[in-house]
Amino acid sequence: MRIAVFGDVHGNRFALEAVANDIEQHRPDAWVNLGDQLFGGADPAGAWILQQELKARHGVLEVRGNTDERLGETLTETTVKRAMLEWLHGVLPQGAGAYVAALPTRVTLADGAVLAAHGTPDSAWTYLLRDGDSWAGDDHVREHLGDTGSARVVIVGHSHLEHVRQLGPLTVVNAGAVSRQKDGSPLARWVLLEGAGDVWSVTFRRVAYDVEAAACWAQEHAYHGTKEAAQLRAGAAAS
Repeated sequence: MRIAVFGDVHGNRFALEAVANDIEQHRPDAWVNLGDQLFGGADPAGAWILQQELKARHGVLEVRGNTDERLGETLTETTVKRAMLEWLHGVLPQGAGAYVAALPTRVTLADGAVLAAHGTPDSAWTYLLRDGDSWAGDDHVREHLGDTGSARVVIVGHSHLEHVRQLGPLTVVNAGAVSRQKDGSPLARWVLLEGAGDVWSVTFRRVAYDVEAAACWAQEHAYHGTKEAAQLRAGAAAS
């Protein structure tokens, strides 16, 4: 079985178009979206439309990211990132925020052999393979995995960094991100899982896209667009 896994689109239609085109060339049997679909500034409405089209065309399975949860919040005077959320609610179709906020925290595929989540299987906010600014130790990872059933692969997003870890019979993968990179390269990322039962291979894919077009869209239209554009161009968070 071939499973395409992508996530952390963060409202970047330009990067997602390139990733989707690359995935389609590999003809996977299943697609998984790891969440954080819309919270970003490179045409989030276009990114929403494309993700819905991919779901209709390929039956994409989806999980809830932490910023997806933010989009389901009732806005108050004390809401974190309220201005960004107000802008997003203004440009996204009605109901988009509620939709992503209601997605599950985990999905399973391949008769339970593959488990996908955003942060950990039980939390969109908790980092599975990161501990502060470093890669987490094995004990930390095991503690945050919880009950993974018969899974042989657990794949998550959230950290925007690629990583693979073997814990006995379990392979744990950080998929990297479609957008808002943190490692200095603006290339979009996704992962191809291939296998069945107890035997799985992991391929990290990197895809070039029109970063300048995305950055210009953000700079012209987005909330804090200059900051968003700088991160997209640099492939790293702006200081």
